[in-house]
Amino acid sequence: MTTIDMDAVRLAARKLEAGKLVAFPTETVYGLGGDAENAAAIADIYAAKGRPANHPVIVHVAPEADISYWAADVPPQARALIDAFWPGPLTLILKRAAHVPAAASGGQDSIGVRCPSHPVAQALLREFKGGKGGVAGPSANKFGHVSPTTAQHVREEFGEADSLLDYVLDGGQSEVGIESTIVDLSRVETHGAVLLRPGQISVDQIAAVLGVAPRAPDAAAPRASGTLDAHYAPHTPVAQVAPEQLAGVLQQLAAGGYKVAFIYRTAAMPVHASVAMSTDADRYAHGLYAALRDMDHKGADVIVVESLPQTAEWQGINDRLRRAAFDSTGILSRLLAT
Repeated sequence: MTTIDMDAVRLAARKLEAGKLVAFPTETVYGLGGDAENAAAIADIYAAKGRPANHPVIVHVAPEADISYWAADVPPQARALIDAFWPGPLTLILKRAAHVPAAASGGQDSIGVRCPSHPVAQALLREFKGGKGGVAGPSANKFGHVSPTTAQHVREEFGEADSLLDYVLDGGQSEVGIESTIVDLSRVETHGAVLLRPGQISVDQIAAVLGVAPRAPDAAAPRASGTLDAHYAPHTPVAQVAPEQLAGVLQQLAAGGYKVAFIYRTAAMPVHASVAMSTDADRYAHGLYAALRDMDHKGADVIVVESLPQTAEWQGINDRLRRAAFDSTGILSRLLAT
C-alpha cells in the first residue's frame, strides 16, 4: 500500500494554486502538473518541457469531479467508459467547454481528461481547489524523451537549477509504466470512438464496453499527447531487432567495435550492458522506461531492443517502442555499413 504524506500533498496543492509547476505521480507515469485553468501555468508547462504549443496536454481530475465542467458534451459512450475504467489509465477526448483555456488542448476545440488511480494523485486532486480543479499534466520529462516513472527520474530530467519545475511530489514507482490509452469521443456522432493512443486498457476491453471496437485515427482526428512518430526516446539511438536476427546483428555490431546496450526478453547475449525484461506484458510495461533510462547511461553506441510479440496485450508497449526506435532500420544500416 502506498503511504500518503499529506503534508507534502497539501504543499503541492498550494503550489499549484499559486500557479507553480508540480511533478506528481500517477499509475502510468509522472506528470508535470499545472493549474488547467491558468493559462500562464500551462504556458510554463510547455516552456519547461520544450513542448510545441500545438501539442495538447491532459487534464487530470479527482474521482468525484464533474466531467461536464470540462466538456461541452459528454456522450453516453464516455459515461460508459468512465464507469468501466475510471479511476484508471484511460484518457477521453471530448468537446472542450468554452471556459477551459484553449492552451490546454493545443488550440483545438477538444480536451483530454482522465482520472488517475494512483492514491497520491487522487489525494492531490482532492486537495487542489477542494477537488474542483483540474491539473494539466503531460509527462514530467523534456519533450520527446523517455517518460519518468519515479521521482528521481523527474529530478534527473529537470535538474535543480533554472527549472520552472517548483516541486516533486514523490509517490514511488508508477505501477503501469506507460502512458494512458487515449480514446477520442469528440466526434462520436459522425466518427464513432477512435483510438488515438493504445495503452494498458486494450481495444478488446473498450469494445466490450461500447459494443464496437474503436476505429483507427483518420486525418481529421484531434492531435493528442504522445502520438508523434518519434517520441519516448532516450539520447542513445534505439533499434528493434527480431529475436531470430539478434545473434547475427549483435555479432556484426561487435565486429564493428560498437558498444551495445541490450534489452531482452528471451536470451542473454554477450554485450557491453544488458537488462532482462519480463515475458509478461504488464510487468514488461512497468519496467520499460526505467530500462531505457538505465541503458541510456551505459555509454553505449546503440540500444538494441528485442522485438516483442504482435498480440493485443503488447499493443501499447509496441507503440512506445516503435516511437522510441523510429529510425530503427536507418540506425542499423548506418552502423553496419561502416
